[in-house]
Amino acid sequence: MPAAVKTEKLTKRFGKILAVDEISMTVEVGEIYGLLGPNGAGKTTLVRMLCGLLLPTSGTAFVLDTRMPCPSIKARIGYMPQESALYHDLTVHENLHLFGAIYDIPDHTFKANEEELLDFIQLKDRRDELVGNLSGGMRHRLSLACAMIHRPELLFLDEPTVGIDPELRAAFWNFFSSLRQRGVTILMTTHYMDEASRCTRIGLMRQGRLISEGTPDAVMAQAGVDSIEEAFLKLAAQRGANP
Repeated sequence: MPAAVKTEKLTKRFGKILAVDEISMTVEVGEIYGLLGPNGAGKTTLVRMLCGLLLPTSGTAFVLDTRMPCPSIKARIGYMPQESALYHDLTVHENLHLFGAIYDIPDHTFKANEEELLDFIQLKDRRDELVGNLSGGMRHRLSLACAMIHRPELLFLDEPTVGIDPELRAAFWNFFSSLRQRGVTILMTTHYMDEASRCTRIGLMRQGRLISEGTPDAVMAQAGVDSIEEAFLKLAAQRGANP
């Protein structure tokens, strides 16, 4: 089976700034792969290239066995950006319906998907509320639901748990695990090192480079430490990056 994501020396420059530096990585179908690193490490730029939203300076990226960028692949992937892509003058339902229409979802499929997702994000009672009236946490939950309304095979989630309370964060992870059991692949970014243990594999990013990759246990073993945070600091230092 082809990999869900495969890159070879994927690179992105913005003028003199090297944002992503020759990243070669593979994400297998059915994985929860976590890109970990501090703000500015290049995680978001990498994900945007994988979604076809940015053109690489050099290198290649294949998503679901399709070379990116490719417009036709968008119906098979979902993307939740860090910044909300919601319309504040529309209701919760209208936002979901808009995203459903973008993916040309039949009405009966949309209704079933909306019902499930509103239950999950705990906004069923806010279905007809204007998004502009919601709290930041509620909008964050809705943004995730919009990325999933068409039931994609592959989800790109950029900091999906930032700014939400611990109880909902745990619920998110339970849902991610259930999606994986259905065969959905998830590639997510985070700077929360404690989330690494919930991923099947992780990639540690620093200054645009992938400094280590593997299962959480393998990465800790490579560094000879017993926490992901310690592993990140040690491996970053070994590779000449100032932690």
